[in-house]
Amino acid sequence: MRQTNLSESHLSEFESAIAVERQSESTFTAELDGDWSVAGAVNGGYLLSVIAQTLRGNSSNAPDPMVLSTYYLGPSQGGRADITTRTIREGRSSATFAVDLTQDEEPKITALATMGNLAALPDDVATTATPPELPEPDQCINVAEGPGDFLKSAPLVKRYDMRLDPETAGFAAGRPSGRGLLQGWIRLADGTEPDALSLLAFLDAFPPVMFDLGRFNWAPTMELTAHLRAVPAPGWIRAKLSTRNIAGGMFEEDCELWDSAGRLVAQSRQLARQPRG
Repeated sequence: MRQTNLSESHLSEFESAIAVERQSESTFTAELDGDWSVAGAVNGGYLLSVIAQTLRGNSSNAPDPMVLSTYYLGPSQGGRADITTRTIREGRSSATFAVDLTQDEEPKITALATMGNLAALPDDVATTATPPELPEPDQCINVAEGPGDFLKSAPLVKRYDMRLDPETAGFAAGRPSGRGLLQGWIRLADGTEPDALSLLAFLDAFPPVMFDLGRFNWAPTMELTAHLRAVPAPGWIRAKLSTRNIAGGMFEEDCELWDSAGRLVAQSRQLARQPRG
């Protein structure tokens, strides 16, 4: 059966793209959508959402991803993917699983995930973190209006309504700031309100933060750990991406996602290789 909550006719574009089909108690298949690709490879954030969708039906009391640590073993392509899950521990409020995704018997992803119920978490917040200050979305740069060559190489861009803060988008005009900072707004292009699974996709949707350092091209992710903190409120999501250390041909990218209620709803850190070419 399909791991979805709605009938096929009512699925949003995003829900259709991440749908999986159960083959047995622990095996699933997915048809990865090549429209969610960058530089010929399916986007890593989209793949996180596919993994979380796979696990969503495995535990009735743990429908939401809370922690997801993923190793990318090779680039994935549009087409069939085989997914195997293994239950490591299932408790009263959370469950932890191991997940492997392959294509043509080649390993592409191995991950550990803890699922829980974000809506059941206590509403206690004590933080010094603050959301990024941004101009309104209509005063920001629409990434989908970029040059034709860029859009052709990154069809993923049209799956989102993504707006970059002009203060951190100088790289687009050949004037990167050198601060290692990108920030802006994001939502799904079809108008579907954000949820836990789309937050995973948003964490890896923006151009690599290395663009702000004048280093362009594809930056393949080696490992990405995502933390989801709350179910997002409807509306735009604010995003802040930063890096502080480039060494050994690698860099880290930290991402924060803030919802329309001003809450930090998701965080990630990934280790990636510096852009090639």
